[in-house]
Amino acid sequence: MDLLRSHLHKVRIPEPGSRIHKDECCVSFDTPRSEGGLYVDMTSFLGFGREHVAWNYEKSGNPVYLHIVQRRKPEPDDEADRPLKKPTLLAIGVEGGFTDQEPEYDEAFEIVILPEFTSLPFPSIDLPEKVTVLDIRDCTYYIVVTYYSTTPQVRIAVDKVILAESADRKQQLASWVADKKKVSAHAMDLKQLDNGVIVPPTGWKCSKCDKTENLWLNLTDGMILCGRRLWDGSGGNNHAIEHYEQTKYPLAVKLGTITADLEAADVFSYPEDDSVEDPLLAQHLSHFGIDFSSLQKTEMTTAERELDHNTNYDWNRIQESGKDAELLYGPGYTGLVNLGNSYFEKQSLKAAFAIAPADPTLDLNMQMTKLAHGMLSGKYSVPNQEGQEGIHPRMFKTVIAAKHPEFSSMRQQDALDFFLHLIDQVDQANTGNHELNPFTGFKFIIEERLQCPSGKVSYNKRSDYILSLNIPLHEATNKEQLEAFHEKKAAMDLDGKEVSNEEIVRPRVPLEACLASFSGAEEVPEFYSTALNSKTTAIKTAGFKTFPDYLVLQMRKFVMEAGWVPKKLDVYVDVPDIIDISHMRSKGIQPGEELLPEGASGDNKAEPVHPVASEDIVSQLASMGFNYLHCQKAAISTSNTGVEEAMNWLLSHMDDPDINDPVSKDSQAAEQTVDETSVQTLVSFGFQEDVARKALAASGGNIERATDWIFSHPEAFSSVPTDSSTSNMEDDDAHIPDGSGRYKLMAFVSHMGTSTHCGHYVAHVLKDGRWVIFNDSKVAASVDLPKDMGYLYFFQRI
Repeated sequence: MDLLRSHLHKVRIPEPGSRIHKDECCVSFDTPRSEGGLYVDMTSFLGFGREHVAWNYEKSGNPVYLHIVQRRKPEPDDEADRPLKKPTLLAIGVEGGFTDQEPEYDEAFEIVILPEFTSLPFPSIDLPEKVTVLDIRDCTYYIVVTYYSTTPQVRIAVDKVILAESADRKQQLASWVADKKKVSAHAMDLKQLDNGVIVPPTGWKCSKCDKTENLWLNLTDGMILCGRRLWDGSGGNNHAIEHYEQTKYPLAVKLGTITADLEAADVFSYPEDDSVEDPLLAQHLSHFGIDFSSLQKTEMTTAERELDHNTNYDWNRIQESGKDAELLYGPGYTGLVNLGNSYFEKQSLKAAFAIAPADPTLDLNMQMTKLAHGMLSGKYSVPNQEGQEGIHPRMFKTVIAAKHPEFSSMRQQDALDFFLHLIDQVDQANTGNHELNPFTGFKFIIEERLQCPSGKVSYNKRSDYILSLNIPLHEATNKEQLEAFHEKKAAMDLDGKEVSNEEIVRPRVPLEACLASFSGAEEVPEFYSTALNSKTTAIKTAGFKTFPDYLVLQMRKFVMEAGWVPKKLDVYVDVPDIIDISHMRSKGIQPGEELLPEGASGDNKAEPVHPVASEDIVSQLASMGFNYLHCQKAAISTSNTGVEEAMNWLLSHMDDPDINDPVSKDSQAAEQTVDETSVQTLVSFGFQEDVARKALAASGGNIERATDWIFSHPEAFSSVPTDSSTSNMEDDDAHIPDGSGRYKLMAFVSHMGTSTHCGHYVAHVLKDGRWVIFNDSKVAASVDLPKDMGYLYFFQRI
């Protein structure tokens, strides 16, 4: 007790804004449930495992700690037999979502004083009061003992730590659930026509065609019309959206989703371009004689359609569900609980902690080292009742997602977007230190060759970390089976029958065809030739200037399905274990080739390239029911990249105040409004700043689409001074690896769900000569490898 009294000046009482790390060690994944428990520094409120608390004492000199130990309670006998409820919502830990059944724990506390680990029980009535020294008038000193009628000072500090919301818990308060529907701005004052329309309880049909499914009731005039036509020609006939374009009546409800539970009904707002909540839906339905209490559910809502896709055959196959897989444990077999090798090899945990700032929970280098140690040491890969507990990378998520509006949320994000963001953050943390940066081995240079009709050429170089590949469906190797399946499906549709998941035949496209689509010749329309002083069509080819140590391939799989729910392209890609892309190496300028002039001849400046919408893209979008002017704007804003890109732009800009303004020929204003953070992100990928601005302006500010735009518009580099781009690339070339073009598949990431913003990711890794599945905290030997269903593929140079 005397020892504790001598250190009272080191004991702080937490304030409301204090960040208290009592759930997890800041340099390891030890928790109160670990063998040695967790030690909370009563000065900094940082948590440390038994092996690491002495490091903190050596570094900070803080001696007083709250030791927290949690031990699992035995489960009641009837708990294991209780059936799990089927989820009805894409969420975790909320009513209707996937269950997150946490076992209960007994908790014990004690106060520990370092360096001898002297312990005092807590709670204890003998804990001392805090002694405060006051300086009065710079000459007289008084020792004032602060007394409390019930609780001594140390007990107050400890109690506040125990009762406080932990820093990790504060970070997780937002549940993982789809964004709540917003109340429509048009609901409260919706005009309804007194036209005598009465809607029957059954037997609905589109007023303009024979469709009897996917029907929408307009809440202004009572018209029943079919939904939108899909990208592949199936679905509705666009009659509901066409009716809105003609009348501007804003709200419609999907028939078949209306029941006594009105909150579950699917209400769509056309001007807001989103599913919305209508607080007056009962009133609006009764206007047309609809007694919602008697209606039965016959159609899936958008959320249920996502859930249905997320529990289908692909979900089960990618997770290898139902397979008797051998669970694996030990170093390198540690699972991640759902929420860098080089770091672990380059420095130890202690070295990373020694150079970390005062709060190591906010240091990227420390948290990357911690994550690598947690995954590779094997310390946390031990059997328990559920298989293995795995590790919770919460601190890593907090620091890597800081100041990023999407990754700091609880919404799911695209794995590719996160991979690129991670590269960017690590690169910034290791500026100029390529030896410590583990992503140096992923970087490569692409060289693009452009030839105009004059025969003259230009070469442009850019660096990247991933190769994004289109999937050419016309190169499918099972076309006969596909044709037979489509005939069978059409016949079953006529009979009102559904094809089972096991009967579905999907296109099989070889990876070689995807690679060939990247390196093959491509026309570049509206290319301004400095040799001809006019716009023309150029031919572009691309190849590798360097081959990386690790090659990452992304398969572009996402399209739109009924109700504008993003969905993966239903396709298999046959990926071999070994690939040789040596033939894709760029050879640079060849003897006899003449380069395009850097600028136009004479004093005449190059004609400015005004935006012109692709009529093909516009017509396809217009056929889906979109406004023609809006389609033109979408095509121009995405630089005619493609129908899907234009559609994505349309869906996110339908409520822009200037959406109905005439098409402007001046794109400069758009370039000035791009987000500076996005510009710098593209610059960090190796693109020039003005090219990055053009790409972002053309892609609605979306970084991934901007990157695609740059890949498909190499002429954008023609406006960049050659000297600057060349020198920047040459300065950066020295640390970029190069070598053989032969690679071995080492891992792939698969996605389950309808879009990158919902569903689940699973990784398969080739380790110690066998494939291993990493599915959250489940780590097991792969039994039925879904190699043809990957989204990201990782290859290592042979």
